[in-house]
Amino acid sequence: MNPATAPAQPAPNADDLPWWRGAAIYQIYPRSFQDANGDGIGDLPGITERLYHVAALGVDAIWVSPFFTSPMRDFGYDVADYCDVDPIFGTLADFDRMVARAHELGLKVTIDQVYAHTSDQHPWFEESRQNRTNPRADWYVWADPQEDGAPPSNWQSVFGGPAWTWDARRCQYYLHNFLSSQPQINAHNPAVQEALLGVMQFWLDRGVDGFRIDALNFLMHDPALRNNPPAPYDGRRRTRPFDYQLKIYNQSHPGIVGFIERLRALCDRYGAVFTLAEVGGDLAETEMQQYTAGDARLNSAYGFDFLYADRLTPELVVQTQSRWPDAPGTGWPSWAFENHDAPRALTRWCATEHADAFARMKAILLASLRGNIIIYQGEELGLTQVDIPFEQIQDPEAIANWPLTLSRDGARTPMPWQAQGEQGGFTTGTPWLPHGAENHARAADRQEADPSSLLHFTRSLLALRKAHSALRRGDFTVLHAGPDVLAFRREAEGTGVICVLNMSAQAAAWPAGVPLSGAVLVSANGALPGQLPPFAAILLEERD
Repeated sequence: MNPATAPAQPAPNADDLPWWRGAAIYQIYPRSFQDANGDGIGDLPGITERLYHVAALGVDAIWVSPFFTSPMRDFGYDVADYCDVDPIFGTLADFDRMVARAHELGLKVTIDQVYAHTSDQHPWFEESRQNRTNPRADWYVWADPQEDGAPPSNWQSVFGGPAWTWDARRCQYYLHNFLSSQPQINAHNPAVQEALLGVMQFWLDRGVDGFRIDALNFLMHDPALRNNPPAPYDGRRRTRPFDYQLKIYNQSHPGIVGFIERLRALCDRYGAVFTLAEVGGDLAETEMQQYTAGDARLNSAYGFDFLYADRLTPELVVQTQSRWPDAPGTGWPSWAFENHDAPRALTRWCATEHADAFARMKAILLASLRGNIIIYQGEELGLTQVDIPFEQIQDPEAIANWPLTLSRDGARTPMPWQAQGEQGGFTTGTPWLPHGAENHARAADRQEADPSSLLHFTRSLLALRKAHSALRRGDFTVLHAGPDVLAFRREAEGTGVICVLNMSAQAAAWPAGVPLSGAVLVSANGALPGQLPPFAAILLEERD
């Protein structure tokens, strides 16, 4: 494999743009990053301890998944206190130290915010469920039963079963789009919006530089509680009742946009704060662009285009990039190939024997996309999905839908820091999930000692992206998109970079009409101008 080059000069005119435009962001799943106290669960002091690894990659920011007070029914996405740290992760003082250390290392700090629902142990909900007249009685979505006692509508939960649970205290149903222990916020209520804005301000005052807003299109529902229509059958196997409906009325209410504009106005008061929406579902593409349109809404959005794709193809890349043209009023996209909810990309996209080569080709592609790029912890090591036996699964969705839903736990296994030692340097105790022997062999210390490793290759690619304005923020033009070979140009300020990738396990012909001249910035798997061995990838800097 050909080594990557890493130009050191800064991107021209970088100071003219906000820090997040074209940024590389590293996602940290706290439970599995580093355990500092030996209880087998990662924590905030552990993140602080390992931030040098993240900074050395050359990313611009970290995104830290939920660490808030929670009963952990959905591992932190069921928040019981928005403004405190769960004891298993540490304290607010530990958070402050993490932020300070990140800033010392030149890293911005982005955190998750889960506004669509809370835990049923949140004080807001505990008060709301007491009766129909208390001050927070309408802070959640409550509704009377139908005449026969049935739920108010046919809405289904993402995790299986009706999206309504009966509560005898009020003799009403409450809505939950996910677990029954995650009651739905009534964000139509102005008092609720004020409370959520207060939560965001709390973290802004602690020095946070950005927010990823979870399940944003679930924030508001249809107040008339109309039934969702059935979804036309698309030939794929349906594993949940949720898949049988078009999710029109339980989510995606137009009023969400107004709240987004209030969030943006608050963030603008604090300067260059980055806001990123997570949007999934049937209307994801439309909503992502709606939530980021113009200068008064969120900065960026990302969906599940790559995260659940079972193959990486030129067609997939072209489709995703074409939806975000460089046009006035169009938002700025963010891309992730992996995260804590999706199976590891190498397991989805290639055979085991091709993993090393495919990982390098995939890394060049990610570094070359227009938009922000998000690297999930361990992706820089080439981690694969761990097959966890049912008796060790923690994921509530996988338990509820076993064996038809692939466990998310296989992508949440602990980071392997050391090749030696039973727990890979992650903990001195028993880890909450097993490592997986195949990932233990890809430990960070072993790759650190190998100049030809994927870890060093990823660093060189991020340096390359940062040094070339065409890669960081340039436009995207498709030059060739065949069944296996993709070629495109990134261009900014009169300089261009051509990217050519062979996504197959067979050698391929160089696409006709794509230039062969230019300085080789980086190549992988034997790629040369005019030569594309299996999984070859190359970046060429265009010359006049």
